[in-house]
Amino acid sequence: MFEIFGQGFLMRGFIAGLVISISAALIGTALVLRRNAMIGDGLSHVGFGAFAVATVLNFAPLEFAMPIVIIMSFLILRLNSQNKIQPDAAIAMVSAGALALGTFVISITRGVNTDINNYLFGSILSISEGDMMISLFFSVLVIGIFIGCYNKIFALTFDEDFAKSIGIKTNLYNAIFAVLCSVVVVLGMRLMGSLLISSLIIFPTMSAMQLVKTFKKVIFISVLVSVVCFMIGMWVSYSLSTPTGSTIVLVNLAVFILVRLVRWVQK
Repeated sequence: MFEIFGQGFLMRGFIAGLVISISAALIGTALVLRRNAMIGDGLSHVGFGAFAVATVLNFAPLEFAMPIVIIMSFLILRLNSQNKIQPDAAIAMVSAGALALGTFVISITRGVNTDINNYLFGSILSISEGDMMISLFFSVLVIGIFIGCYNKIFALTFDEDFAKSIGIKTNLYNAIFAVLCSVVVVLGMRLMGSLLISSLIIFPTMSAMQLVKTFKKVIFISVLVSVVCFMIGMWVSYSLSTPTGSTIVLVNLAVFILVRLVRWVQK
């Protein structure tokens, strides 16, 4: 682990991954408890499509993809609120359409380039100093807004009708939460890739829910699990020369299985 700190490109990935892991765990807790965990997966596919278009057009990928993913998150909310399309169907439609667009754009160019593969599967080597600063800024912003809106998010997570009845502007805070989720997904794609970023949102919360029951404790344990799994995954990836994103996911999976076994033994 100390060798990682001595190499600039790995240090950039470590800092970016650490803050992204914290913000993903916070957002993931609310998403999982609201039974909207697959929104992260759908938005990651939208991010892939946006990254593909940005790369082909030589635009800045993060700056181009973030507003696109935010707009699509609003579209998903809109489709859900109309009750004409089931939530899972809306996510599947947007996800498949964006993935198809990204693949189509790549196919009519010279083919899949290195950047697109990095967005699809994640690569710590692709994180530049600019990406690190953007990740740091927006992750801190997400954490700050989540803490500032904690009571509103708590109410929306467990009973949206009750939240509306006590005067909370549910549409506004749902929109804010959609923006936060979009930002986390876009930032995490550099490290985890579009195919794996949703696991960074889901696994820590699922592990935490096996250990504690209150919302505040689930958030705390989820953040702790996310950070520890990221650090272990990055160390294993560096030691064995394995892909960083998939290694972090496997560590999260191992922790979840371990926690489930402990709970089974206790029962």
